[in-house]
Amino acid sequence: MCLGVVGQVVEVDGMVALVDFFGVEKKVRLDIVDEPVESGDYILNHVGFAIRRIPEEEVQGTLDFYEDLIRYNDLMAQDVKADIR
Repeated sequence: MCLGVVGQVVEVDGMVALVDFFGVEKKVRLDIVDEPVESGDYILNHVGFAIRRIPEEEVQGTLDFYEDLIRYNDLMAQDVKADIR
């Protein structure tokens, strides 16, 4: 199963961003994101590419969803946990 994972942009260097995924920092490509991102923004990551900048008004609801999801130990939760590690 492929999932998008939410992360907060720590820094941007050209077309690469360092993104914090629940305490794990990884580099993400910005080539296909739907709009420019900067430090502090939240993005939806899919296989190493930011595919969407999450609007500020949607961030808390999205983070709450992921926090609820990773509390469970079903197959979907296991996939999310694997993606953010």
